[in-house]
Amino acid sequence: MPSLGASIIKHSSLESPLTSYLPYPEINKGEQALTEFGPDARQISLEKWLSLQLGQDLIGVSASSDASFRRYFRYTLSDRSLIAMDAPPETEDCRPFVKVASLLAGAGVLVPDVIAEDLDRGFLLLSDLGSQTFLEVMTSDAFDMSNASPMFEAAIDSLILIQRSGKQKLLPPYDGKLLHRELELFVEWYLQRHLGLDIDPELRRLLDSLFDQLVDQVSAQATTFVHRDYMPRNLMVADDQFLEGHNNTPIIPGVLDFQDAVCGPISYDPICLFKDAFISWPENVVRSGLQQYWVKAVAAELPVPEDFEAFLRDCDYMGAQRHLKVIGIFSRICHRDGKPRYLTDVPRFFAYLDTVAKRRPELSALSRLLKVVKQRTSESIANNAAAIDISSEEKV
Repeated sequence: MPSLGASIIKHSSLESPLTSYLPYPEINKGEQALTEFGPDARQISLEKWLSLQLGQDLIGVSASSDASFRRYFRYTLSDRSLIAMDAPPETEDCRPFVKVASLLAGAGVLVPDVIAEDLDRGFLLLSDLGSQTFLEVMTSDAFDMSNASPMFEAAIDSLILIQRSGKQKLLPPYDGKLLHRELELFVEWYLQRHLGLDIDPELRRLLDSLFDQLVDQVSAQATTFVHRDYMPRNLMVADDQFLEGHNNTPIIPGVLDFQDAVCGPISYDPICLFKDAFISWPENVVRSGLQQYWVKAVAAELPVPEDFEAFLRDCDYMGAQRHLKVIGIFSRICHRDGKPRYLTDVPRFFAYLDTVAKRRPELSALSRLLKVVKQRTSESIANNAAAIDISSEEKV
């Protein structure tokens, strides 16, 4: 891969004309309250269950939370640390996690061991794969950019293992109906709920034309085991592995957040890896990384196109579908679940979409849609500014 220099764009610092439109609700204080003020009822219940499994009383510390209702706690024992997952059964189902973990472990992928489970109550006890994600390492002030290449190479190697597992037929199909449903999240939660757009017949025809074009192309791609969120945030590096891993022993990423795995387009996970939700890489690095993956996929006899440019086109279409979907999901997380912080990364996805629209002139519907969004955003900024001026005048 080419030298990355200092051109990495971290988290939500991406410049975009959409960045200024922030009609977010206040952050839901309850989002952090469960662990900030001591154990809540579910954590207490979880730890009573853990004491029966391990023969000792334990009090965990928050390890992480995600965009779902799952939470993770870390427990330090005398000889090791463990992770407990709390997945409320009314909103989450642990069974896919357990199933997919077994499939991936059987393929030689490093995933958490499921040590104990109570699926009815939504409790899992897991091995601990470390305390740092690839994303945390890559966005730290001490990160040496020359280390990105071996980390991506390790991620690609693990992805090849996943795709070679041959277990995709055991997973739900990522079919046209699901692809279309995902795209409608962008309409419902971003265009209508977030921007306040009225979906008139003309805009609906534009959306339908674009969605059909994307889904038709993506559905024609070869299928494989799709992690569905294969990016640095969900790849773990052992605490003692990273600093010397690229010079001595190979880096072996621990893979997390795989419970939504499906049988779907082979381009999905590669584009997810290099066009990340929380960190942006220069386009030449994206292209080089995708080409590195493609070379290894060809050597592994995976069903990628014989020509790299054809594979890149597949990635562009798959990426466009995913980016529209994620914008909708992040908007839903904000407005339904009270977690507005995810919306600060939405401009990143519009930048990805803009790149694809410029490279693929046949996606003229995408270009037109981006113009509609930018126009509506500009109008909202102007309206918000006017409202602030009126409010200031009234105070005077």
